[in-house]
Parts: sequence; structure tokens; C-alpha cells
Amino acid sequence: MAKKLLLFDLDWTLVYTGGAGVRALNYAFEKQFSIPNAMKTVSPDGKTDPLIVREMIRVHLNRDATPAEIETVCKGYIERLKYEVETGQGYRIMPGIPELLQALFGHKEVVMGLGTGNLKAGAKIKLTRAKLDHFFDFGGFADDSEDRPTVLAAGVRRGEEKMGRSVHPREVVVIGDNRRDVEAGQAIGAVTIAVATGPMKADELAAYKPDYLFEDLADTKHVLETLLA
Repeated sequence: MAKKLLLFDLDWTLVYTGGAGVRALNYAFEKQFSIPNAMKTVSPDGKTDPLIVREMIRVHLNRDATPAEIETVCKGYIERLKYEVETGQGYRIMPGIPELLQALFGHKEVVMGLGTGNLKAGAKIKLTRAKLDHFFDFGGFADDSEDRPTVLAAGVRRGEEKMGRSVHPREVVVIGDNRRDVEAGQAIGAVTIAVATGPMKADELAAYKPDYLFEDLADTKHVLETLLA
């Protein structure tokens, strides 16, 4: 019986899409509101896709977004994202990720899913280029909520269904590159692992007191020991 439920963030933790998401959001927002380059003044880091769209509307239109507007922009974003991911020049897999996922895949002591601010369809698009999508058949996504702790809670619930039992919060491990990953993991009582492969450096992440902190996940043996501890 699996002992640990692992929830991985996606952007900057598993892969970096070279700005494909930003370009797709810009495209969808301009199509809807005729405002170009709208992401220039909005940071996407650690946020859910619908929350990013909500902020774009607040920043550029100086008002609250309607649910219909968020849905329309998100739909346009997903429609554009496949093109941006497939054609983007900066796309890359983060250090050690293929080896780590392969080592975890089918491991009897763990079940792994996603805990990401991406919409589910967007997550699949981003992982498919790297052929990593088959490692994740469940997770918590932005479709579940704009709120990151709620996203993780949805991932835990689906993980429990897969495991066939309820899990203690400290049996859940949240892995991500941003303070919002750490804070969301802490909010649900999970073990948190921060990895400094994104815009936030190790000393910045350390200030949020994750349980473990790595520069990257390249040392498969050491990371596995930590995950299985």
C-alpha cells in the first residue's frame, strides 16, 4: 500500500515552456479586449490561470471580472496554448525530472499527481511536448478553484480515491518552485519541498520555511530518499 501522496507543481518545477503561457494569455486577452501585451504588467508566478485573467482585467480595465469573461479568456488561452508550446524556442525540462519521475512511476510506496495552477487541459498540453503527461493521471487544477490550497485539496481527494484510503496531511508531499506552492502546501498541512529552479532563488524560498529545499531535483537518489522519508 502506498505511503505517500506526491503533488507536483508544473511550471518551473517539471518544465519551463519558454513563456508559452504568457504569449497565449496575451493572445487571448487581446482577442477579447483589444489590449495587446497585457501580461507585461501582471506576474503569473504561482497563481492559477483564472486568477491571472482576473488580475489582467483588474489591471487593464480597472474593474472586477465577470465569470463569463474569465471563462472566455481561459478558453481562448487553451486554444492558443498548443501552438505556443509546440513552436516555442525556450521550452525545456527541468534538471533531473525525467529520471525522478521514472523512478517514482509505479513505485509501490508512492502515488503521484499534479498540484498546479494550470487548467487541466493546459497542463496536458505543456507536459505532452516533453512526453511527461503519462506520468500523471490525476491532480488538482485551476478548474477546481482559483485558490491554490483548494486546488491541492482537490488533488489530495483524487489521490485518496486512487489509493483507496484517506491520508494524513503529513503523508502528502507538495513539490514546487514558488512561495505560493509552499504556502498552499502548508495551508493543507502537507510536507513541502521547494526547488529553486524558477524565478525565486533558494534564499528567497527559505524565508517561507519549506520542510526541504533543493537547488534542483537532479540528484535522483537524494531526492528519492527525501520523498520517501
